[in-house]
Amino acid sequence: MSETTHQRTTAGSPGPAPDRDLSAAELAARHGLTVSGARPSLPDYLRQLWGRRHFILAFSQAKLTAQYSQAKLGQLWQVFTPLLNAFVYFLIFGLLLGGRGNMEMPEYIPFLVIGVFVFTFTQSSVLAGVKSISGNIGLVRALHFPRASLPVAFSLQQLQQLLYSMIVIAAVLVGFGHYPTWSWLLIVPALALQFLFNAGLALIFARWGSATPDLAQLMPFVLRTWMYASGVMFPLHYMVIERANGPEWLANLLMSNPASVYMEVMRQSLISGPAHQSLPGWFWLLAVGWALVIGVGGFVYFWKAEERYGRG
Repeated sequence: MSETTHQRTTAGSPGPAPDRDLSAAELAARHGLTVSGARPSLPDYLRQLWGRRHFILAFSQAKLTAQYSQAKLGQLWQVFTPLLNAFVYFLIFGLLLGGRGNMEMPEYIPFLVIGVFVFTFTQSSVLAGVKSISGNIGLVRALHFPRASLPVAFSLQQLQQLLYSMIVIAAVLVGFGHYPTWSWLLIVPALALQFLFNAGLALIFARWGSATPDLAQLMPFVLRTWMYASGVMFPLHYMVIERANGPEWLANLLMSNPASVYMEVMRQSLISGPAHQSLPGWFWLLAVGWALVIGVGGFVYFWKAEERYGRG
């Protein structure tokens, strides 16, 4: 090959590839590629979740319908199950152990029924939330949607179940002489605050449960302990101070836990007995505070791991 031909060949050959020295991330950014399943910003995530509101409602209603589809009594078990639990607690704590404090039966029985139904709302939301990701892993891996839709849908399912149960609670109240008053309207903000709290708690446990599926086996024991520490079956002040000779600060501490707070605001709104004449204003402040801290904090905590759900 002549020197002239060699010079022409060298001059016409392509130079080094422009992308050769770029990292994978730089190469993807140069060509407009984004990470699949990357976590969106928090405002975008909220907009996506709002855009799936019809899916969340339909999913919660479908789960509610299918929950007792194999039972002959069907959806009636939504009410029968907590009522039967209340009956067992009545026999043990109301009759055998004398745990009703200074309340007469017409006041204690509504106290107990409200406590069981309201605590079941939180308990069921947590149990459903802890399995909301791990129990629907096929859906999570197959479709792209904000994963918070699942824990929120399960919490909404439990809210709908409690709303159906409110008919039974109203019947029990009227049957024992507690007739509707203006204070009954307070159950609307009380349920709204408890739903926000439950949804945040379900989101927290959904993230934990997605990483540790065995957590679902532990939660019934944790929730049972929480139930006894929240005064579902007995007034906490009576049981801690009068029966156990405990300090008053311990009774106040137990009554400040969120499960007890939401039960008490519901009881004080609905029951007209002497033990429920007034409720300290700080209970409502606690109800708002727990809803904001756990509801908002749980949502942000769940969102931070959005890109990890369904992987591995």
